[in-house]
Amino acid sequence: MTDENQSLRLIEALLFASAEPVEEGELALRCEEGADLDALLERLRSIYANRGVNLVRVGKRWAFRTAPDLAPLLRTEKVVTRKLSRAAVETLAIIAYHQPMTRTEIEEVRGVALSRGTLDILFEAGWVEPRGRRRTPGRPLTWGTTPAFLDQFGLEGLDDLPGVDELKAAGLLAPVRPLLGKIGPVEDAQGAEEAEEEDETHLAEISPDEAGGKAELGGAVG
Repeated sequence: MTDENQSLRLIEALLFASAEPVEEGELALRCEEGADLDALLERLRSIYANRGVNLVRVGKRWAFRTAPDLAPLLRTEKVVTRKLSRAAVETLAIIAYHQPMTRTEIEEVRGVALSRGTLDILFEAGWVEPRGRRRTPGRPLTWGTTPAFLDQFGLEGLDDLPGVDELKAAGLLAPVRPLLGKIGPVEDAQGAEEAEEEDETHLAEISPDEAGGKAELGGAVG
C-alpha cells in the first residue's frame, strides 16, 4: 500500500471518528511527511460525492455530513404529549360550560387575571374560537369551544359535558365566583383572526405550558 493511500485512509478514519469538523492542521499532522493534504481531501471528497454521506468543508475544517437529498428521508417526526397548565384547563372548562364568554367574564369566574398566553394556547390548539362581540361598551370579544374540542374529549355535543352531580362525584367541582357584570348580547364574529380590543392584566405567576396532544378536562366548573 502506497503512502498516499495510507494517508487517505487515515484522514477518512479521523473524520469518521470525530463528532466535530476537524481542522486541516490536525489532519496534516497525522499524514505522512510531504503528503499533499489538499489533493488528498479533494480525492476523498470525490469518492464520497455520490454516497449517502458527503465530505464537506466548513471554513478550514472538514467533516462527513448526510447527503442533502437524503435529509428529508431521515427526518423522524414524533408527537409529544404535553399537559395543559392549570390556568388553561380552568379557562377551557369555564368557556365550555358558560360560552360564549369574554376575557373579563372568565377572570370574574376564576377570581384572578388571565394571562394573554392562556387563550392563545387554547386558540392555537383549535379548541376555542371567537364567537362575536358583546353589544356592550368596548364591544369585548367572546370565546366558545370548537368541534375540535368535542373531538378531543370524545363528546358528541356540549350536552354530553358532565353535569353538576357527576362533577361532584368525581371531586372536580370547584367553587366559583358569580359573574359580576351583566352579560350583554353578542354580535356575529368577524373571523378568528380579528384582534381582541380589551385591556388585560398580566400576572407573572401565570405561565401556561405549550398545548398539544391529549389533555384531561379537570377542574371544571358548575
